[in-house]
Amino acid sequence: MAKIEGGTFTPFFDKDKDGNSQQLKMATFYMDIAPVTNADYLRFVLDNSKWSKTKVKGIFAEPSYLRHWNGDFSFSKNIRQKPVNYVSWFAATAYCESQNKQLPTMMQWEYVAASDDKQKVATGTDEYRKKILNWYGQPSNQETADVMMGEKNIWGIHDLHGLHWEWNLDYNTALVTGESREDSKLNKNLFCGSGSLGAKDKLDYGAFMRFGYRSSLKGNYTVKNLGFRCVQEVTP
Repeated sequence: MAKIEGGTFTPFFDKDKDGNSQQLKMATFYMDIAPVTNADYLRFVLDNSKWSKTKVKGIFAEPSYLRHWNGDFSFSKNIRQKPVNYVSWFAATAYCESQNKQLPTMMQWEYVAASDDKQKVATGTDEYRKKILNWYGQPSNQETADVMMGEKNIWGIHDLHGLHWEWNLDYNTALVTGESREDSKLNKNLFCGSGSLGAKDKLDYGAFMRFGYRSSLKGNYTVKNLGFRCVQEVTP
């Protein structure tokens, strides 16, 4: 893990639902330097067989859970160091908890993902945007690379961009739609039209895509190119 020093963070949507500007004070925490691999996840499943491919309950994972594995405790050698995908939010949460960790919140993830190899906040640079959009523009049928093959950012964290999507602890707070009983509580700035007006950086198309993607997820979804990493709070 790498230590992420706390600081002030202006989120992508820098205005709350009442139109007030907001800055978040981020506490110091630790983050896995790389996503969880298939080899890592196998060790977890061996100790927690209820999360194996054939024993996991349907309410916690779709039928495609670990579909790239050959069986409950086996997979091709060439994917050992590739990030584990086809895992649900429930499964990712259980894995992190087994390590005395948790999934990163959206703001923790975005706080770290805003940096490049030189700056802690690089979101406004053309080079940063270009790298992210180049990846988002690639077809998803390409084979996923091994972890830690991409560049690391200034914190020493690898693969936040350019490898796959990642689960967040509070992914479902990114909702841009809702059913009628709850619509009154939604942040209307997250809708596409008003969202572009309330965004900190209207050219940060990558952030628009991430928030949109998160809003499409459900906890039992198991999707290709969707994996995770863990964080740990700093305790006194």
